[in-house]
Amino acid sequence: MTTKTSPRGRPRSFDKDAAIATAQQLFHEHGYDGVSVANLGTAMGIKPPSFYSAFGSKAGLFAEVIARYADTEGRFTTEALAGDGRVVDGIERLLLTAAHIYARQGMKSGCLVLDSTRNSSDIEARTITGGMTDRSRAMVEDYIARDYPDRARTLSEMVMIAMKGMSSAARDNASAASLENFALMAASGFRHEVAQNARNA
Repeated sequence: MTTKTSPRGRPRSFDKDAAIATAQQLFHEHGYDGVSVANLGTAMGIKPPSFYSAFGSKAGLFAEVIARYADTEGRFTTEALAGDGRVVDGIERLLLTAAHIYARQGMKSGCLVLDSTRNSSDIEARTITGGMTDRSRAMVEDYIARDYPDRARTLSEMVMIAMKGMSSAARDNASAASLENFALMAASGFRHEVAQNARNA
């Protein structure tokens, strides 16, 4: 009689999805450079050979983490900009949603994509988050272009800077109320900017 065995170093109960969720929590709390392969393996309950067999590298795991984030918490950009309402209302909804999500929840705060590789020395990791940030900015720009095609690029950059600022402030322990107030002021600034441009047209 033969007995099936698990790959060396990997427990039979290894759940890749659960491991990615665990890694997401660590990267969100400590940033990419603040988490080692040893930290990840310990938290996941697997040894280095199994880690590399499952994910290839730390950056390979990080890419899967970012993909998971995009399909879960990171979906708020798509959801906030859904519908056929006015662009100014959608941008306010986006900023307020970001303020709510970025506010500290336990040990987690800010945006995983915007902040986990800030000042990181790992080019591959920065490329992963940079690509996701570029896609989000393009989504915001396309949305704004519905009403303001001539200024969509400039206005989308304004929105992204506001979101980056809120994420950074959240990681510095800004309160949920402070983030919400800032989001409302940023949305008001956006409305003022497009109204001013309309008057000058």
